[in-house]
Amino acid sequence: MDTRKPNTQLDRLHKEAGWTQGQFAREVNRLGTERGTPTTFGESTVHYWRKGVTPKEEVRPLIMEALSRRLGRPITHTEAGFPPSGSEPAIHASLTEGIIDLGSQDMSPSRRAIVNAGLFSVALTVPNWPDIIGRMERIQKDSTPRIGMSEVHMVVSMTERISELDDQFGGRHARPMAAAFLVNTVAPYLRADGSGSVRKAMMSAASDLCYLTGYMAVDEGAHGLAQQYYLKALQLAGASEDHSTYCTTLRGMSVQAVDLGHGRTAMRLADAASAASPQAGPRMRAFLAGQQAHAAAQIGDRGNSFKYLREAEIAMERAESRSKPFGSYDPSSLNYHVSQVRYELGDIAGSISAMQESDQLRYSTYRRARVRHRATLAERQLEIGHLEVACKTWNLALDDYPLVQSGRADQKIMSMFRVIRPHLNNQTARALYERARTVTPAALHS
Repeated sequence: MDTRKPNTQLDRLHKEAGWTQGQFAREVNRLGTERGTPTTFGESTVHYWRKGVTPKEEVRPLIMEALSRRLGRPITHTEAGFPPSGSEPAIHASLTEGIIDLGSQDMSPSRRAIVNAGLFSVALTVPNWPDIIGRMERIQKDSTPRIGMSEVHMVVSMTERISELDDQFGGRHARPMAAAFLVNTVAPYLRADGSGSVRKAMMSAASDLCYLTGYMAVDEGAHGLAQQYYLKALQLAGASEDHSTYCTTLRGMSVQAVDLGHGRTAMRLADAASAASPQAGPRMRAFLAGQQAHAAAQIGDRGNSFKYLREAEIAMERAESRSKPFGSYDPSSLNYHVSQVRYELGDIAGSISAMQESDQLRYSTYRRARVRHRATLAERQLEIGHLEVACKTWNLALDDYPLVQSGRADQKIMSMFRVIRPHLNNQTARALYERARTVTPAALHS
């Protein structure tokens, strides 16, 4: 006789979501694919969960995130009727301890597969600027010598070098380097003695490094991990009163969300970044408004998408100099946003023209972006039937691809193989296909 008690909490959430059991299963399966661990659950599995069968520990986050996305609020283990997870990260009283824990897991080869598989959460709680400004816990000093501005400058310089490596070669190799630097050097500096101005500058530098490391995690598709780095960046930015990095990080979170198709979350984050920067200069304003335009277009808000694009264009024209990008935002980036807005709103030809302009204006150092965006351009050229033109563009992307270690670039190449296979009777397409097989890993085309 089955004495198992029904999971009334999960049953209640299921009814609140308004799903059939099949729809619930499909949403969980979709999230499994997003995380890189595909699942094949059906109606009967959901039925057993509701009747009290406890899902495996690695499946519970998928269920909770599916419900969170549907209901628009965080769903905890307790609310879903699940036992506490033994793998959940501890809540650290110290921000610095949390950074060490996060970076240490990311550094470890044995742990990276686990932390990389974290899910992107649409219900993530993001701290507002007034809630974190100037707040940094009093940290027990350790044996690290007193720091000065020379240590701050070193951290800033190292972050810039890592960023350059990321732009040129992708984040696959640069991110472990950043995590190790964060744990072994920067975290001890955050605990060290120093003047108030020096400690504030060090927290600001650490915030920028956390943001960069999160950005590189996005590049590898480790979206849950990226969100955790971004949250640390926000907290450090608030503690150091670094308004610029706070806004930049919120915008980065919006970029992550819009690329995953979560338009409303992307819009909320982009608006929050803009609202938190009322005194932004023209280049920063363009940086923020371009992202607002993309997010608005994804949710079908045509009026606001073009309004924000115009704001970005005017701000870029007013910027003091176009010779130096702000956070990699430059005229090429603006044209990329024009392309994305047009594509989201159904103007494929217009999106192609803007993407071509973006490609012509892009700085040569941004090799990874060149691979990804040329592949995107080729996809759209094929979409309107220009097969041979698309093949030429894909060949340009392949010129740089072997030098880039990037999960997002890999995804673009996999997509190329998939969409070009139906056209292999065309000589140009066949030549592209054969060339691609010689310069890409077998796993991408097997």
